Amino acid sequence: MNRNFKLCTCAGGIFVCYFYYGVLQERITRGIYKIGDVEEKFVYILPMVGLQCLVNTIYAMILNRFVNPPAKDTTTPGYHAAVSLTYLLAMVFSNKALQWVNYPTQVVGKSCKPIPVMLMGVLLSRRRYPLRKYLFVLLIVVGVAVFMYKDDVKKEPAGTEGLGEVLLLLSLLMDGLTGAIQDMMKNDFKCSSGSMMYSMNLWGTVYTGLAVVMTGELLGFLSFVQRHPSVLGQLASLSVASALGQYFIFMTISEFGPLPCSIITTTRKFFTVLGSVFLLGNSLTNRQWLGAVAVFTGLILDSVYGKTPAPKPVTNGKAKTDL
Repeated sequence: MNRNFKLCTCAGGIFVCYFYYGVLQERITRGIYKIGDVEEKFVYILPMVGLQCLVNTIYAMILNRFVNPPAKDTTTPGYHAAVSLTYLLAMVFSNKALQWVNYPTQVVGKSCKPIPVMLMGVLLSRRRYPLRKYLFVLLIVVGVAVFMYKDDVKKEPAGTEGLGEVLLLLSLLMDGLTGAIQDMMKNDFKCSSGSMMYSMNLWGTVYTGLAVVMTGELLGFLSFVQRHPSVLGQLASLSVASALGQYFIFMTISEFGPLPCSIITTTRKFFTVLGSVFLLGNSLTNRQWLGAVAVFTGLILDSVYGKTPAPKPVTNGKAKTDL
């Protein structure tokens, strides 16, 4: 297959899968389900995330068996358990946030992921970053602040003001911890991406399975599905879209490296916001559009230039490393 055509295929797959995923995710979590005059919302986030983890586990198992078998994984099981927990909590918090914020807000908020990843890299992995990366991240922070600023909170029920934003912050914190633990796994054990994906989703399936049973959410979820069987098809489609999207991301990284993948996924997020605005009726103010543009500008700049090694200053004829 022609290399350019293959890149276009990967980009198209990422766009289509995650665009569909985003639209469907908002319809499930913010939609109204009716039986006669009775209306209710879907609030069973743990079963939804657990189903995605299960489908992703099956996909990763097939990928590792038939497409790209990984080398033997010597990573300490505790690392797999920890990174899966933070990865799972990030998904739960971000999905739960959709009950209080719309999808554009969630996408822009989650676009701040480089911030906690960088902070955790500095605090836990003792990493150092070039000045330009801090400037790009600052642009993202300013953009998010402009986007998230609320002129009023009159539409929010009493006692829930800012709850969606708090959940997004918790999700970002979990993203930062996930990135830091993954760095340790790659540096200390050379853990492959295929092995990591399989173990993270397998542990995630176990965690969510235990959680839905212990909290009693499983019975509520099954009752909801019985009343609204159409949601089961939506959840299955959501999980398949997530798994296929991961496949195209994996293929892009394997064939073309992380930079093209990062640019594609960043651009995809912006078009997902547009799709949510035009297809689902979410409206943005001029101030929010300005904030969104600032966020995605910072993300693209960081994708293109932020990962480039900083210049090595020379002192007395010897180069000083600045990683």
